[in-house]
Amino acid sequence: MLRSPLLPIFLTIFVDVFGMTMIIPVLPFFAQHLGASEVVTGALLATYAACQLVSGPILGRISDRVGRKPTLLASQLGTMVGFTVLGFSHTLWMLFLSRFISGSTAGNLTVAQAYIADVTKPEDRTRAYGLVGVAFGTGFLIGPALSGELAERYGYGVPGLAAAGLSLLSFVLTATLLPARKPLTVPDTRGRVAAFQQLFQRPLPRRRLIEFFFFSLSFATLTGGLSFYLQRRFSFTMKNVGHLYAYSGLIGGMVQGGLIGRMAKKLGEQRIAIMGFALMAVGYAFLGALYTLPMLLVVVAFSSIGSAVVRPVLTTLITKSVGPHEQGTVLGVSQTLSCLALITGPLLANTFIGQGRLAAYGLSAAIFAAIGVGIGLRDAPPPETVS
Repeated sequence: MLRSPLLPIFLTIFVDVFGMTMIIPVLPFFAQHLGASEVVTGALLATYAACQLVSGPILGRISDRVGRKPTLLASQLGTMVGFTVLGFSHTLWMLFLSRFISGSTAGNLTVAQAYIADVTKPEDRTRAYGLVGVAFGTGFLIGPALSGELAERYGYGVPGLAAAGLSLLSFVLTATLLPARKPLTVPDTRGRVAAFQQLFQRPLPRRRLIEFFFFSLSFATLTGGLSFYLQRRFSFTMKNVGHLYAYSGLIGGMVQGGLIGRMAKKLGEQRIAIMGFALMAVGYAFLGALYTLPMLLVVVAFSSIGSAVVRPVLTTLITKSVGPHEQGTVLGVSQTLSCLALITGPLLANTFIGQGRLAAYGLSAAIFAAIGVGIGLRDAPPPETVS
């Protein structure tokens, strides 16, 4: 991998995820400190995704037209500004502003995924996205644990400033290490509605995108309410929440780094996705019945393995379902679906938690994952020629 174009993109994604995960355990507590209720906190988390809903497909099409690298650089600069505002926030409206800025320029991971699709063969993409999963897992391993420590020792805003510094580092890595690539073909100039219609008229992309939506909705529901769930059920502090995310990231990194490539070749990607959805559904369903830390760790292990398996496999299947000239577009559409999930999930989760309905919180995430199982078990769509 040392001479591979995947190395700089791996480093870039790792630093990006490291920065983003630094605010995950802190942001709900930060909002609570500034007077936000659970529902308002859900709206704060949804703000980022609502802005990304607009920017994601646009950045995907721009990257098809002008290239991945300049689009990635612009996105990283915007992320840095958003984190800086968050770091200096002392009112609730400033927190909302910081998420608005970050969400409006949030195209880092979508563009990075399109870059990977450009430089890998279809048969190698599961392994490549598995390595991206390692970057995710490693970022989750270090970022949340560090942010919890920083916030409790130095203040709520410090993780945001640290994340801004990491975004600057990511910008430098991208500028100096990532080879520039010309678009593979003539870019797709359709509007978003036309892109949705065209992709959803074709059985293969439609199936993959629907699966991805329910994965995103399940995962967003879980993570959107996890901090307050842990606070209410187990009296967790920010540091405790960060350590649990680190535990989850460690498990996910081990699965994606060492197992997923071999599993894909042996079992096939669709079977792996079904297994992953099933593990997520089982794990999330038990959240309402948990009262001891050992059982919590077991359930988190199950669900972490499931999500670590599903994400790279579905991303691979999505990129395989279209031709080279549509990679940025289909990933932009998948990002749109992810944003819809990230708007809905935190609002739903924090509404349940604010009402004290912790079992409903876990069951809702489990139901969405179970729908993913059901979609995966349906008969495969007819063969489709990708041009």
